[in-house]
Amino acid sequence: MGKANFQRPKGTADLFEENVREWQRIEQQAREIFSRYGYGEIRTPMFEAFDVYARSAGDTSDVVTKEMYDFNDKGDRHMALRPEGTAGVVRAYVENKLFGPEHESPYKTFYMGPMFRYERPQAGRFRQFHQIGVEAFGSTEPSLDAEVITMVVKFLAALGLKDLKVALNTLGDQGSRQAYRDALVAYLQPHAAELSKDSQTRLEKNPLRILDSKDENDQKIVADAPTIFDYLSDESKAHFEAVKTFLDDLGIDYEIDQTMVRGLDYYNDTIFEVMTTDPNLKGAATIAGGGRYSGLVEEFGGPETPGIGFGLGVERLISLLQAQGQAEMKPAGLDFYLVHIGDETQAKTLELATALRDLGYSADLDFTGRSVKSQFKTANRRDARFVITLGDEEVQTNKVQVKDMQTGHQADLDLAQVATDVADVVATLVAEEEK
Repeated sequence: MGKANFQRPKGTADLFEENVREWQRIEQQAREIFSRYGYGEIRTPMFEAFDVYARSAGDTSDVVTKEMYDFNDKGDRHMALRPEGTAGVVRAYVENKLFGPEHESPYKTFYMGPMFRYERPQAGRFRQFHQIGVEAFGSTEPSLDAEVITMVVKFLAALGLKDLKVALNTLGDQGSRQAYRDALVAYLQPHAAELSKDSQTRLEKNPLRILDSKDENDQKIVADAPTIFDYLSDESKAHFEAVKTFLDDLGIDYEIDQTMVRGLDYYNDTIFEVMTTDPNLKGAATIAGGGRYSGLVEEFGGPETPGIGFGLGVERLISLLQAQGQAEMKPAGLDFYLVHIGDETQAKTLELATALRDLGYSADLDFTGRSVKSQFKTANRRDARFVITLGDEEVQTNKVQVKDMQTGHQADLDLAQVATDVADVVATLVAEEEK
């Protein structure tokens, strides 16, 4: 047996202290804002039958062929760790009959949590990464498209992200999409030999993805390709116009990007990406992407149900917030630090700390026998707003002084009256500072 390896797996991270604070802030903000829009949280398993992901992603996608963490469990069932959130949510929607009359329609839900892909670890790419996403099932109304897009923008703006922009496109309904696909193939076929290797493969399997190619020569070739707008059915045109009108009414800044596509066949009509165009970041950095889809619920054995959703990567979001100086990276300060002198005061100090915590304040004290001087240093390091010192005299008289560390002002507090008086004492000291 070799030496045990007690290091975290490649492509994963340990988050603690101030690093985890930004995660908590983002998750809290998502829960708060999404619930205002009527979205409830759903928590699905982190692993599912392999087929759940293979069905939803289409067998040819890279996620299925190269990146899935799949394994046979002890019962020899073929399982996989979830590579994305939508498939599990759709499976749960069908299995729990959330389309039934006793459930709200559209059924609006959001998820957050870790996803797994066996990728070559590189900057910003992790094997365990985190996504926040939303799905709404059961309505084809363009107003729902506008609501979802608005909600993403409001959520990102609430976190402090600047220079947000929405890129918007439509893929049309199945008929429009098929007609467009045929026209695109006819246009690209004569250029097949000049296309990049990846795009040559896509020409057979998924020609729309060529529009999205990063290869410069591919981009030149597709510059004159027909656009989806020439092939839209009247319904799809009307839907897209309505979405734009709603976004205009809501004051959401967007622009049409005809080269934007989605790799998976079940997307149709509205698709969108939200990006930041901060001049300090190179190029437009995409944060969230989503769109309308159909056929997915049926794929899992449910009734014909339209859906719309989006997903965003939390690691990417955090790196953009950091780049813009908007991330919350300092440790949480304390409301109260309690300094105690001598062993006899320990019980009283613990009692006071507990009473303050019960009243909703954060409070801490020394548990390592530090000197009084060291305890004051700790109070400063922990960024405590107020310090209370307890010595023998305070224990006997049952009265302490609360010191405001920002101003040096002090106020008395009767330990028998903590529950009723502490809020007033805090308010008085804060008012002193504001004078």
